[in-house]
Amino acid sequence: MIPQNKKYSRLFMPLLAFCCFSLTNCKRDFLEVSPQGLLTDEAAANDPNIARKLVTGVYNQLYQGGFGNDVHGIIFCMATDVASDDADKGSTPLDQAPEAVGFDNFTSDLNANNFYVNRLWAGHYKGIAAANGALNVLTRSTFDNVTKRTLIGETRFLRAYLYFNLVRLFGDVPKVFRVPDGPVDANSDEFITRAPKDSIYAAIINDLQYAADSLPLRGLTEKGRADKGAAQSMLAKVYLYRQDYQKAYDLSLEVMNSGKYALVADYSKNFRRKVDENNLESIFEIQTGTNVDCDAAVPFYVVAQGPRVGGLGGWADLGFGLNNPSQDLANAYEPGDLRDSVTIIYIKPDSTVLWDGFVIPERIRVQNDRYNYKAYFGRKTEPYCKTENTDRLPKNIHILRYAEVLLINAEAAVQLGNLGAAQSALDLVRQRAGLSSVGANINTVWAERRVELAMEQDRFFDIVRQGRAGQLLRALGKTFVDGKNEVFPIPQTEIELSGGKLTQNIGY
Repeated sequence: MIPQNKKYSRLFMPLLAFCCFSLTNCKRDFLEVSPQGLLTDEAAANDPNIARKLVTGVYNQLYQGGFGNDVHGIIFCMATDVASDDADKGSTPLDQAPEAVGFDNFTSDLNANNFYVNRLWAGHYKGIAAANGALNVLTRSTFDNVTKRTLIGETRFLRAYLYFNLVRLFGDVPKVFRVPDGPVDANSDEFITRAPKDSIYAAIINDLQYAADSLPLRGLTEKGRADKGAAQSMLAKVYLYRQDYQKAYDLSLEVMNSGKYALVADYSKNFRRKVDENNLESIFEIQTGTNVDCDAAVPFYVVAQGPRVGGLGGWADLGFGLNNPSQDLANAYEPGDLRDSVTIIYIKPDSTVLWDGFVIPERIRVQNDRYNYKAYFGRKTEPYCKTENTDRLPKNIHILRYAEVLLINAEAAVQLGNLGAAQSALDLVRQRAGLSSVGANINTVWAERRVELAMEQDRFFDIVRQGRAGQLLRALGKTFVDGKNEVFPIPQTEIELSGGKLTQNIGY
């Protein structure tokens, strides 16, 4: 029992809860119904099938979204797409104000009391708590070593991804890599003070290297679970952020030479039909589907970004109208770029017909000019929940695609002076988009990265690491402050619950 007269940071409550672990918290094994009854951590330590379900519970943390705790939902979209030059808040001016307005324009509404900030922090640490709890069981498991290393590798991959997001969102953060030994331990400095981001990155790299060394190649594990290529690709991306270009180049090249991945000929195949998910270009994506509970998806991810009724009204709209592609993004596409019409729904003056045949009426009846096509789910043709609950439409979310590996390779090659290798990788991406070759340099690679990965929750992190965020965002009228807005504020509630030991970022 936690003493009632003692306050503990909500960041660490999930860690304590996981000490009393029950597998009944794991809803499904990739969309399967969970077993009934209590399955203890002792059972998981001795039975690889139960342990596998334990790890599935960590994957399920990626479903956090809606307007609660968030890992990769609409709030994460606000912090990555809307905060960048790729997207505007969308919907009506007052919708999701003031929280989303702060993310859109870096106004005073982006502060330590911003609800979105709190939900991002809480969601990621809840996922990390699940990973730490699973590792606490797996490291003392008694089954065969190959299975043990595989399950540990998957869990450490997921923990690394969650921490990669956290360090990019907040900078220095608490380094919570174990389950605390009860309430007193959970309130020790180790758990409630911020570790330097270099230390966090070192831990991320350590986790991903273990995963890369332990996980099987693609095709030798269940669809949707992390494999060797996913770990190597994520590690290459981390090295790109750390400006260790040689390692980023070597790892991305290893993935390219593995023969396990390729660009799909049709760019739209990455984002439309359910049958096209987990294709040859997919390296890691959040798995969704139509399970009996109708909740195997990130809540509101699709509907929050769907075209919204406005003006004259009177049509069956598709959502809340948030996270709209910006005019600046629309202008970034070259004439003939096939990715433009796959990424952006352009609302036409008369009517707009979507790929599945859904008809959006004339512009005067729609709230906004543009919507995120990559988040659209084809309701007229695709299967979803029997109750037709559109809050959790089963749209897989891409975390890594092979196209990004090619662009990591190209960027690292440019930085190393290997322009021939950079040109080859860049050309592959552009050819698929229907474009001719351009000379490989840092600006052309960055420009290609923007349009290739647009509206995939990467742009804000990109322009920050490139050192261009202030320049690009101020040009659009956003009040971005250099030395402050590269990261978001630490939630004030967490600072208070830590007794002030959790410090605030500069400027907030």
